[in-house]
Amino acid sequence: MRKTLIATTIASALILSACSSDETTKTAEEGAAQVQDMNANNVLFKPSPLQYMAPEFDKFGTKDYEAAFDAGIAQHTAQIEAIANNPKPATFENTLVKMELSGELLNRVSAAFYNLSGLISDDEYQRIDEKMAPVLSAHSDDIYLNGALFKRVQTIYDNQDKLNAEDQRLVDFYYKQFVKAGAKLNDAEKAKMREINSELAQLSTAFSQNILKSYKEDVIVVTDKSKLAGLSEGEIAGLAASAKKAGKDGYMITLVNTTQQPILSSLENRDLREQIFKASANRAAKTNGPIIIKETNLRAQKAELLGYKDWASYVMTSRMAQTTDNVYGILDDLAPKAVEKAKIEAAAIQKVINDSGESFELKPWDWTFYAEKVRAEKYNLDPALVKPYFEMQSVIHDGLFFAMNKLYGITFKERKDLPVYHEDVTVYEVFNADNSAIGLFYLDPYAREGKRGGAWMSAYVSESGLKGTKPVIYNAQNIPKPAAGEPTLMTFDEVSTMFHEFGHAAHGLFSDVKYPSLAGTATARDFVEFPSQANEDWMIEPTVLANYAKHYKTGEPIPQALLDKVLESQKFNQGYGTTEYLAAALLDMEWHSFGSDEKITDVQKFEQDALEKHGIAYYPVPPRYKSNFFSHTFAGGYSAGYYAYLWTEVFAADAFAHMENNGGLTRKNGDKFRKEILSKGNSRDLMQSYIEFRGQKPTTDALLKRRGLVE
Repeated sequence: MRKTLIATTIASALILSACSSDETTKTAEEGAAQVQDMNANNVLFKPSPLQYMAPEFDKFGTKDYEAAFDAGIAQHTAQIEAIANNPKPATFENTLVKMELSGELLNRVSAAFYNLSGLISDDEYQRIDEKMAPVLSAHSDDIYLNGALFKRVQTIYDNQDKLNAEDQRLVDFYYKQFVKAGAKLNDAEKAKMREINSELAQLSTAFSQNILKSYKEDVIVVTDKSKLAGLSEGEIAGLAASAKKAGKDGYMITLVNTTQQPILSSLENRDLREQIFKASANRAAKTNGPIIIKETNLRAQKAELLGYKDWASYVMTSRMAQTTDNVYGILDDLAPKAVEKAKIEAAAIQKVINDSGESFELKPWDWTFYAEKVRAEKYNLDPALVKPYFEMQSVIHDGLFFAMNKLYGITFKERKDLPVYHEDVTVYEVFNADNSAIGLFYLDPYAREGKRGGAWMSAYVSESGLKGTKPVIYNAQNIPKPAAGEPTLMTFDEVSTMFHEFGHAAHGLFSDVKYPSLAGTATARDFVEFPSQANEDWMIEPTVLANYAKHYKTGEPIPQALLDKVLESQKFNQGYGTTEYLAAALLDMEWHSFGSDEKITDVQKFEQDALEKHGIAYYPVPPRYKSNFFSHTFAGGYSAGYYAYLWTEVFAADAFAHMENNGGLTRKNGDKFRKEILSKGNSRDLMQSYIEFRGQKPTTDALLKRRGLVE
């Protein structure tokens, strides 16, 4: 029945192309209403009645998605056809504003499905994902390759002089989107573009699903507890609980998304460390290797079809960096400094190995374990003594929320009345200093089966002045969940990540933009990481630290001597950290810097050649992500864009240094950052937003000092 109804709706949309605009819109709305009547029990078909349109997680599941996707695509198709075939002259209001308001049902089901598929995925989520990838790709092509629609966009673009600045920004956004999608291609080229896009969508989905399978399958099960020497009893209990939940005997170690694994810093058993490292480095290689080769070739074909020499050059047209030369320039400038620093660090580590009576040469699986010994010797610092001062609830309420209150005046109220998709999730309503409402913030901190690795922010509902919607935002992290009854004691890096991700959340929560396409975090990839990285620094602001870094048992503040060691040690191992990041960023660029005629047959050889080309092939320090599980670039939208973390760190370091020099943690600084950066989204030129905040463009001085690459 569903297929028949959808087919009828689409056919109606095509027949109505000769109707007047009002008649077409009315019929489209009637068709959508009919679809909704037929699916009255599917809550996805209508806006959530909950406050802020928070998702009704307790009332929908995988059985509801496909009907909602079908209806959403049909509704959006009818709306787009009505806009494209409106006989009235093209105007900003009857074309672009109408487009901004279209696709409500499709947006709602897409937000629910694609957010939850990364949070609670299972076989059914993966089946639907695989099915919908080419369908949604085709739907996007139907919009951006629609000649009649582009003609209207072109007309508005050519006559935008009388529009205000934000309206002109939207015009420019849409025009570039259409051109980059192939709107100027001929019919044969458009057909080829559709084929490429469909295949790319399927490959990206397959890559992502292979990673999810890897988290479940590529685990290390230890049956001999003695091999876990170096871990705390609480950590061992957590591994035992994970094994039991998975139906396995012993202790189960689950891999995180990076090449190096945090557990390697504690494990004394070298053979187990090697086993874990190699399992991490080689995971999904057989399944994702062929995908990488095919995907990069198709991206090169797509770029050439649009007149660019390679995918990276095509991508740069919508990035702040503008050209690949600018990206390679900053990466290649830092690479020799980073490797030199890493080799100095390696020599210190090798000395510790030799002094311990061992004779082996430093390998990647040894680095973090012995680096901690160097750190302990250099700073007399035992990480096990630090974690008790970073209990998660204290970090959240007395650290993160406290800092955000001091900086922006905002407060958080837990909302236990709103449904969640998993018991680990907590919901907060966020308020301004005057008690006016901002929106909702969901926090999902723990790792679990079915949740993708890493940490991220996304939205269920985005802010929009046009639609009158307030933001519904979430942060996800993958902190190991302790055994029942045990506290969650966080590492320094996990605390940093929590502050980082809330920087993204603040970008979404504080958005004050009219048009959805320009709101919140919908900015260039090499700008979007700036607010999140800037937010990391507040975790070590003295006032903030004094408020949350307290022993979870005694409540005693972290001793100043210990705190000083922690802070001083943050510049330790920066040669390693910078090298592993740069290696991944350069790999990402190299995978997208060749033409479609170049035939790659061996992923590992390509990696090695690329690293050697840039003088960063240093075996003890592998890339932060090896290609076979580099989701950022092959499934996450960061293709030829992973450099953005370094690019935006320049902005973040410069901005924080500026605020430190002007009072530090003050409402004056916070309010200006909120007004000029966080609230603007992509509604104006991004560099101009930075200049309005800072008074000038950023320099690299603060970054080099932060990373310890200069004194």
